[in-house]
Amino acid sequence: MIKPLGQFTIVPSLPVPLEPLREIALNLWWSWEHEAINLFRHLDAGLWEQVYHNPVHLLGIISQSQLEAAAKDEAFLAHLGVVYRKFREYLTAPSWFGGSSGGMGRGSVPETGNGNTGIFPTPPSDARCEKSDPLCIAYFSAEFGITECLPLYSGGLGLLAGDYLKSTSYLGLPFVGVGLLYQHGYFRQRLTADGWQMAEYPANDFYNMPVQLARRADGTPVRVTVDYPRGTAYAQVWRAEVGRTALYLLDTNIDENGDEVLRNITSYLYGGDLRKRIEQEMLLGIGGYRALIALGIRPTVCHMNEGHSGFMAVERIRQLMAAEHLSFDEAREASSAGNIFTTHTPVPAGIDLFPSDLVDNYLNGYYDALGISRDEFLALGRENPSDRESPFSMPILAFRLSATSNGVSRMHGDVSRRMWKNLWPNVPVDEVPIGSITNGIHIRSWVSNDMQSLFDRYLGPGWIQNLVDDQSTWTQIDQIPEVELWRTHERRRERLVAFARQRLKEQRMRVGASPAEIAATDEILDPSAITIGFARRFVTYKRAALLFHQPDRLAQLINQPERPVQFIFAGKAHPDDHEGKELIQKICKFIAQDRFRYRIIFIEDYDICVARYLVQGVDVWLNTPMPPSEASGTSGMKVAANGGLNFSILDGWWAEAYPEGGGWTIGRGEVYEDGEYQNEVEAKAIYNILEKEIIPLFYDRTRGRDGIPRGWVNQMKLAMRNLAPVFNTKRMVSEYAEQLYFPTHQRWCRLNQDSAERAKGLAHWRTRLRGQWSEIRIERVDSPSAYAFEGDADLPIKAYVHLGALSPDDVSVQIYHGLLNSEKEIVVEDAPPMDCAGQMGDGTYLFEGFISSIHTGLHGYTVRVLPQHEDLSQPYEPGLIVWAS
Repeated sequence: MIKPLGQFTIVPSLPVPLEPLREIALNLWWSWEHEAINLFRHLDAGLWEQVYHNPVHLLGIISQSQLEAAAKDEAFLAHLGVVYRKFREYLTAPSWFGGSSGGMGRGSVPETGNGNTGIFPTPPSDARCEKSDPLCIAYFSAEFGITECLPLYSGGLGLLAGDYLKSTSYLGLPFVGVGLLYQHGYFRQRLTADGWQMAEYPANDFYNMPVQLARRADGTPVRVTVDYPRGTAYAQVWRAEVGRTALYLLDTNIDENGDEVLRNITSYLYGGDLRKRIEQEMLLGIGGYRALIALGIRPTVCHMNEGHSGFMAVERIRQLMAAEHLSFDEAREASSAGNIFTTHTPVPAGIDLFPSDLVDNYLNGYYDALGISRDEFLALGRENPSDRESPFSMPILAFRLSATSNGVSRMHGDVSRRMWKNLWPNVPVDEVPIGSITNGIHIRSWVSNDMQSLFDRYLGPGWIQNLVDDQSTWTQIDQIPEVELWRTHERRRERLVAFARQRLKEQRMRVGASPAEIAATDEILDPSAITIGFARRFVTYKRAALLFHQPDRLAQLINQPERPVQFIFAGKAHPDDHEGKELIQKICKFIAQDRFRYRIIFIEDYDICVARYLVQGVDVWLNTPMPPSEASGTSGMKVAANGGLNFSILDGWWAEAYPEGGGWTIGRGEVYEDGEYQNEVEAKAIYNILEKEIIPLFYDRTRGRDGIPRGWVNQMKLAMRNLAPVFNTKRMVSEYAEQLYFPTHQRWCRLNQDSAERAKGLAHWRTRLRGQWSEIRIERVDSPSAYAFEGDADLPIKAYVHLGALSPDDVSVQIYHGLLNSEKEIVVEDAPPMDCAGQMGDGTYLFEGFISSIHTGLHGYTVRVLPQHEDLSQPYEPGLIVWAS
């Protein structure tokens, strides 16, 4: 290989009238603005497809003569002027945050800063937090799915993160994203003639992508370092503009990393073994936080999107220790006050676990830097801190070092509380401190241009600009004429069929299919038939083959001449997931049968582009996970916003959405011990609902002579009217802001002001509390002797509690009461605190309280003691709870 003597970058030479194109191309705002996309397509439609919708690459390879012609084309210049004005207005428009921040002030997020890149760089003096620090949120994620030409995602986690950034931009939050810039990204899927998945890894050319090097004021690129067993890895920082939000991405494929292993840390998304995984997660968490400091960005709130970035919390502690001369315990209080963790994984197989010796090898330098022992460090990531044999869990590390944690749907919050209950021993499952905020989608990115034009006409041109959860705007969906809505949806289905045929033709040509097979693709699928989509990551719990449980019945169902039905499948299995790849091959073999080949297809290489065609064109979205294995899911939300209907297991987001209509449920969330029996029951339910409800409703054209399925169109309107204004990222991000970001910011500033005096006090109090907690015991509980009371009576309770050297101010003594279930367990209704009524001597205190306003029925109660301190984020401290016995 010939190495260059020097390097230089060539940028497009744009005629002066076209200069705004460069600015637009470098801001991913264009990816959700149809007028901007049409502007680039207008330059060269064929080339736009060739560069896979990448405007930076398009401007780099389009001929100079075409650019000169466009610069003289009055129609094109007028179009450019409209788009550019729209772009500038978007960037400068007033925001939701400006009027809803409670006086915190937006503050600023500077782009330049301290250039220290040592193994443990010392934060600049201005890294200290004062009471007046403006809110600044840093969002760490291993993947971001913004648009198809920036392939930094593998599935739902990344697509959610991408949509999240777009809505933080719209809402005007002071927000930055932090991730990795992968040289090859996730793999491109190619299927062999017999349906076996192969992986291709084309290299990303960052200089022809909508990203730019982050630079200091003097123009030098920002670089940071992270120490590894093989040596110090250098990472340069790139910046992607997502509207008003910046996304910073770290890249180790640079000359400073002479070691190939270090250079390849950012080669593949989720590629490689456990060593590559821990290397990437150290770079994301440790390197990502250092990059922010190097850029002069001082986050008050750090949001970890899944456990991949958990090492960020460790680095934040270390930097606080150095900046404020704090002990580990003090810095942990100060740091955790500003950390939020969102868990997405309801299945154990999705959890990052590292053997202790691997963590030792990579992070032993932190033991001395933090002033703690090896066992103390490893205990941060162990379910049972004293179990030296258990692996190191990244989600557990994130839970332990965050003030608040949440799941991504109501059902997932409940699943997460049960899944992680052992982190809070003896705390009732319903009170495990993991909340939930249900996911959403960025509507502008996923609703088709055709449908958006319809919304503009009937909801008003400001429909997308109305603030969060504006239900009144969406009630105007009812004003759209049925025929107009139906014809708009039919156009999208026709485009989906045309796209699917073209993709299938390319697949067949690539694997050497016969000319007859290639020609036959023009007859596959029917543009007017009911079209059902199934597209997602191919893992066994998603049960992609459930539809084929009774192939004879399926064949009969789809091949009715008067009521044809067709299915489009898409999705990838992880390259190391042999079972997932076998599942794809199994489906492809079914599809190859003559009775299925014209009605069921599999589109390879599922990505944002394929997803967009699917969610905008299908009539029904099929979702069949084994409950309760789906954290949330967002594909069905995208379908609903386009007027499609959901047909889903009662799991994830659909468990809270289905009462609003716009689809059908498969079962009622039952979980059977016998998985095969569950598959059989739910497969039959799929066939029954298709045969008796879905297909008849779609093909019922009896009301009127215009061929419109009015019953179906009513369901489309129901889905858009009731689901779109709720399951969107504007609602989602505003909930994160109001419920988590704003309170967390205030708590961070409170604990870190005055050189973290309150954090020091909280750490010392917690140390004292743990040292004395074993002395606490509830010696006696007195209550009325009667066992039947009127519903409006107050029931007095007295508790004698021995606190030892602790005081009543250190604890909360509570009456835990509620109805008894069939197992004679308390279903808690309330846990009112009791008042200290006096000291009985020898460290024992009398507490008094009442149970009031109870419902009729058989009730139970008990008494418990919890820690109490004004600076605790929540009262459930691991191991610190005493129940009356």
